[in-house]
Amino acid sequence: MNDVLERLRAEAGPSPEYEVLLTAAPDALAASLTSAGLPLWARELAAYRLGLAGDRRAFESLVLLLNHRDPARCSAAAEALAVLDDPRTARAAAALATNGLRTAYALQPVRLLTALRAPESVPALMATLGRLLSPHDPYWRVALACVEGLGALADPRARELLTRAQSHPRLAVAATAALRRLG
Repeated sequence: MNDVLERLRAEAGPSPEYEVLLTAAPDALAASLTSAGLPLWARELAAYRLGLAGDRRAFESLVLLLNHRDPARCSAAAEALAVLDDPRTARAAAALATNGLRTAYALQPVRLLTALRAPESVPALMATLGRLLSPHDPYWRVALACVEGLGALADPRARELLTRAQSHPRLAVAATAALRRLG
């Protein structure tokens, strides 16, 4: 949490709005999410604080941040969404993870699906991994997160896909470990 707040403080610079949002009540944070003209760091701070507080008014903003091109924003959003415990989170993360046009930004949604252990998790991880198993796919880190997630979830439906992943040089060790977890 401190890393996120320090990053946002640095983005805010000398803005007094940072301190205001850092101490604002939930209703003020929620209102700031729909206020015109606020910078991205301010919206992220409000959504992050609401998410960690379990306030579901942060859901939409956090999902947008989960799909952001900045890995630090995605990571903070995933952390807050995991705490938020909104029943819509797994569906949203699955949609982001399986979107072939957004694969470059799918790492945190994949990790979030693993952490959530929701019914949507295994099918989404399998679908994502299945399309990333070509030998020269540039998104091998996302594929690796899928392999690790499927191992952590230990669902036997993933056996065939994990066996295929063993032939991929960057995934072989993780795929073998994941298969061992399946028993």
